[in-house]
Amino acid sequence: MNWFEALVLGIIQGLTEFLPISSSGHLEIGKALFGIELENNLAFDIVVHFATVCSTILVFRKEISRLFSGLFQFAWNEETQYISKLVFSSVPVILIGLFFEDYIESIFAIDHILILVGIMLLVTALLLAFTLYAKSLEKEVSFMDAFIIGIAQTIAVLPGLSRSGATIAAALLLKNRREDAAKFSFLMVLLPIAGKAGLGIINGEILSEQIPFIPLFTGFVASFLTGFLACRIMIGIVKRSKLIYFALYCGIVAILTIIFSW
Repeated sequence: MNWFEALVLGIIQGLTEFLPISSSGHLEIGKALFGIELENNLAFDIVVHFATVCSTILVFRKEISRLFSGLFQFAWNEETQYISKLVFSSVPVILIGLFFEDYIESIFAIDHILILVGIMLLVTALLLAFTLYAKSLEKEVSFMDAFIIGIAQTIAVLPGLSRSGATIAAALLLKNRREDAAKFSFLMVLLPIAGKAGLGIINGEILSEQIPFIPLFTGFVASFLTGFLACRIMIGIVKRSKLIYFALYCGIVAILTIIFSW
């Protein structure tokens, strides 16, 4: 992988991790269009995902600081409950990652994967369209809500099914406030991605592949900067109920992807 390929993929990852259009699906489309091979570049995947974790922390730095301040009061206060909900929401995806990682990776290696990406983009479009009928209530994300949103995040491991789209749509359909839906969706991904990055470092996956420093650094910076921008933009979009435009985009890209792959 050279620096230009890393730049392109880093930008795609950063933008599409937070915009509800599927980062995994767009990475597959990018690979097909540019002839970029990522199968043997697990280290790069870990690095660019960790970059989006860093951008999330920067955007929500005040909120995260408040949560940890409350947590270290060692009381069952609002902050401790919220962190517990974030951890609870991560249980489904962590279990799937631990016991079915090889199976999930095999999905990305199937022939005609772009057809699957196109179908899942259509599912993403439908989920986002359904949010038009979601009535926001003045309710906080409950533990049951957190678990259901966590299941949505788990299903979104399929290429083409947007993680942020699925989790935000689930939160809105559960009648949570729009701002809370976006915030919870972005914060809940911190634990799984940070955990995956930590395991990659512990297991030596980043160093063992011996990818040159420049592509890794380029991908990290591109993903971090575009992720920061996309995260800030997406919060405002959810508040203004503009998800239908992403539904239209996903639908168009889905049809073009299926036609292209056919």
